[in-house]
Amino acid sequence: MAPDQLPVLEALHTTPSRRYLSGEPIPDDVLDAILDAAIRGPSGGNRQAWGWVVVTDPAIKEPIAGWYREGWQRAYGPRRDEILNGRPGTSGLSPASYRATEYLAEHLHEAPVWVIPVLRNAAGSTDPRLGASIYGAVQQLQLAARAYGIGSTLTTFHVAHEDEVRALLGLPDDALTMALIPLGYPARGRWSRPARRPLDEVVHRDHW
Repeated sequence: MAPDQLPVLEALHTTPSRRYLSGEPIPDDVLDAILDAAIRGPSGGNRQAWGWVVVTDPAIKEPIAGWYREGWQRAYGPRRDEILNGRPGTSGLSPASYRATEYLAEHLHEAPVWVIPVLRNAAGSTDPRLGASIYGAVQQLQLAARAYGIGSTLTTFHVAHEDEVRALLGLPDDALTMALIPLGYPARGRWSRPARRPLDEVVHRDHW
C-alpha cells in the first residue's frame, strides 16, 4: 500500500509497537517524510521548542544501547521467570510482549535509525505535563512510519543515564530527551490491532 493510501483510522487502529526490526536501511527521503509529518504535530503555544536527533552512527549507538540494556535489566530482568511463567503479580506484560521487549533491549543497536525527540527548557523541570508539548508529534512520527511500512516503539530505558546521553549527543544544557524511538522495517510480526479493554470499562461520562 502506498503511504497516501493508508486510511487514517486504519493507521490509528493498527500501529502497535514493533520491536523485531530488521537492519535494512531506511531511505533518506522516506526518513525526511516521516520527520516532516512529525513536526506538523501539536506544540504547546506553537513554540516548537523541540529538536529531533536522528542517530545512525554505530559509535553513538553502542554506549546508549548499553545504558538502555542496563535500564531494561534493572526494570524487568529479575522478573523474567515470573512473567514468562505467567504467575500473578507481574507488570501486566504477557510472555510474548516480554520476549519482544527483551529482544529489543538486546538488539536495539541493530535498528537502522533512532529518533530521539528533545525538548528545550526542559532539563530540571518538575512539570508532570511536560510531555504534552511533544508526545502528540511523536505519535505522528510513529503513524507516518506506519504509512511507509516502518515499525517503531516509544522507549525510555536510557533515561537513567540522561546526563551521559545528553553529553554524547551534544544537547544544549536546557534540553531533555523525551524518548528513544527505534525505526526499522519489521523483521517479524504484523500490523495488528493492539488488545485494549472495552470502552465501557475505561470511558467515564460526565463523572468517574
